[in-house]
Amino acid sequence: MGMTMTQKILADHAGLDEVHAGQLIQAKLDLVLGNDITSPVAINEFESAGFSKIFDPEKIVLVMDHFVPNKDIKSATQCKQCRMFAKRFGLTHYYDVGTMGIEHALLPEQGLVAPGDAVIGADSHTCTYGALGAFSTGVGSTDMGAAMSAGYTWFKVPSAIRVNVTGKKQPYVSGKDVILTLIGKIGVDGALYKSLEFSGDGLKELTMADRLTISNMAIEAGAKNGIFPVDTITRKYIEGRVKHDWSIYYADNDAEYDSVIDMNLDEIDCTVAYPHLPENAHPAREGSDINIDQIVIGSCTNGKIEDMEAAAKIFRGKHLADGVRGIIIPATMAIYRECMKRGFTDIFLDAGCVVSTPTCGPCLGGYMGILAEGERCVSTTNRNFVGRMGHVKSEVYLASPAVAAASGITGHISHPEEVM
Repeated sequence: MGMTMTQKILADHAGLDEVHAGQLIQAKLDLVLGNDITSPVAINEFESAGFSKIFDPEKIVLVMDHFVPNKDIKSATQCKQCRMFAKRFGLTHYYDVGTMGIEHALLPEQGLVAPGDAVIGADSHTCTYGALGAFSTGVGSTDMGAAMSAGYTWFKVPSAIRVNVTGKKQPYVSGKDVILTLIGKIGVDGALYKSLEFSGDGLKELTMADRLTISNMAIEAGAKNGIFPVDTITRKYIEGRVKHDWSIYYADNDAEYDSVIDMNLDEIDCTVAYPHLPENAHPAREGSDINIDQIVIGSCTNGKIEDMEAAAKIFRGKHLADGVRGIIIPATMAIYRECMKRGFTDIFLDAGCVVSTPTCGPCLGGYMGILAEGERCVSTTNRNFVGRMGHVKSEVYLASPAVAAASGITGHISHPEEVM
């Protein structure tokens, strides 16, 4: 029996000719990632285990992004611990205030992940890098701590679901609408510990920004990872970015899949996930009776320059509705600069929004956008669980940047066509 893309990458990194679903393996790692929340725990485990060496100072990446710039003494202490660890071991890739970005946008931008890589991160949305044809997945901080020393970790080889994409994107539709539609179809546990492997003629319609968003939210369907085949879109993105050797893996023609899901882009419209699960998907056109208090445009899911552009096109010459707060968060410093260069920052400010330095802040209810009781937010983030962005009686509606911007202008959930 043939192997899927994910199985081929894992087999190669485990030094095996083949692997099968359910098999336990040890695989070498090309990158180990941590942030300011998870890295301190990993460092504590690293030290308590008596480790004194790391496997490679160029393959451990620490990104200070969740509570950075530091919101309080505890977050400052956590960052200090990471800073000292990075200095002690001479880490090449340590990102802090002024150089950092939201981790899952920063690593692809910096060319740290390439096709065929095996990557783990102590953050559930590490699955983002499957957009580049890599195997990447989130792990616990204990696993991260051990991997920093060993350079490998264990996996149970996942089975897979093939997502066959056809058709063409409709106006204002983006990768966020595609993944929300998919999760709405299969549910938050529809791909539990499986690999979501995307294929089909419709992939040429999905930009790298779309793919990064889709892979980022694979975990919201319970998936171990989400992965795209390497094509001309991938090659164009990594050209000039990636400096290390990389490999391309394709699924065998006789690869075994648990199921095949067909997704026709012609049939997907702007979509919103209502509280309190990403699977609670509804057409944006049906939200006119849901008034909102805040919008957040940014995060590792939708803070890329294409996301900023989509929002700026909606906001140009318009203003937020009375009583609506708008928070815009470019995902990296390079994206922040590009927003200024293209005039997006002025558009956002003229519309009544604030523009923040890169941070995860409001996504996890950390800071810079906390919701009070009874408040509603349309957010381009990836989770809308109870209390995710603040009070347990607040509500988060997940949407694309275009939908979030349009909703901010009208004061209720809106399709972009309503304001354009």
